[in-house]
Amino acid sequence: MVKKHKISFGPGFLVTAAFIGPGTITSCSLAGANFGYSLIYALIFAVVMTLILQEMTGRLSLGSGRDLGQSLREFPKNPLTKLLFAILTLSAITFGCAAYEAGNIIGGSLGLEMITAVPQKIWVAIISAISIFVLSRGKYPLIEKLLISLVFLMSISFLATFIIIKPDVSAIFKGFIPSFPDGSLMLVLALVGTTVVPYNLFLHSSSVKEKWSSPENLKDIKRDLLVAICLGGMISISVVVTSAIAFNREGIVVEKGIQLAQQLKPLFGRLTNILFGLGFFAAGMSSAITAPYAAAFASSGILGWEGGQNSPKFKGIWLLVILAGFIVSLFGFSPLAVIIFAQVANGLILPVASIFLLVILNNRKHMGTLANNWKQNILGGLVILAVSFLGTWNIARLF
Repeated sequence: MVKKHKISFGPGFLVTAAFIGPGTITSCSLAGANFGYSLIYALIFAVVMTLILQEMTGRLSLGSGRDLGQSLREFPKNPLTKLLFAILTLSAITFGCAAYEAGNIIGGSLGLEMITAVPQKIWVAIISAISIFVLSRGKYPLIEKLLISLVFLMSISFLATFIIIKPDVSAIFKGFIPSFPDGSLMLVLALVGTTVVPYNLFLHSSSVKEKWSSPENLKDIKRDLLVAICLGGMISISVVVTSAIAFNREGIVVEKGIQLAQQLKPLFGRLTNILFGLGFFAAGMSSAITAPYAAAFASSGILGWEGGQNSPKFKGIWLLVILAGFIVSLFGFSPLAVIIFAQVANGLILPVASIFLLVILNNRKHMGTLANNWKQNILGGLVILAVSFLGTWNIARLF
């Protein structure tokens, strides 16, 4: 009797849960409000880039038995290179996640504040407490199930909103054709930058290592990524379309993404406002969990900590990230200096980690049968060019 292969999902949905956060919803809202459907192609491009990069990180874990953080620590022979990788990774991922955690918590709380009478600060405390409780369990399957549930809540919320507003589908497909309306370049790059996220490289490679170990699981990785990342792309596009109909068509100027949810009620009724509020909550909640989780994985790998998710050091990192976000959210402190520092580090780590990935994936001694072929090298090279440009832009725009 032939044993059937059980279809399995998980790590790809963690990636989607991470990149569909308040920042993505805000960028998509502004894109739709200011430029209609014309920037949808940027999301298509970002989804393809994400699929290629995350497949590379998943293959790294299966082939070498190490996640990206561990690989950055173990494979370089030069001590100076090891130190550089350690500084870049800890700066970009750990400090970066701490800097942006406040935005995740605030985003989730704003979504719930829209549909309840409970003050925002109460929701800030509740979301922070939920994040601490979930991660304190130290069980990957539990975290995976919760994040998959939040991704599906986002899907139901934003895609149902998309259906209710009845958009012109043929007009949407015109947005698949690249164009650069006046003043759109910053948003094009923002749409790509909030989708292709550096810490997802570490989060995905670590979660693949937690879930799968055999080269035979490569099919599971590809299937998981295709479903999860494409679903994330559909969520982002639905936000762009909703914003385009609500504001661009009416000539309303939108300065903040949260305005979209606040102003949907008079346009499309209370149901749409509730759906969008739930979606915004799920986006913030999922990112509030994945950001500290990724920071802990990256720090553990690059510093060589043992003990896994139940080690005090691993728990200490994610707890510090959540507490930093909670304090900034509750008291309104401005983490501007830390965010600028994190963005510079992010701009550097994305191309560096991508180049390193490509080098390791061509090492047959470590990768075995999962080493790159020439087609994968071409795709990887093109992605590296794109993320290098993106990283340079992230740094340049700060100055």
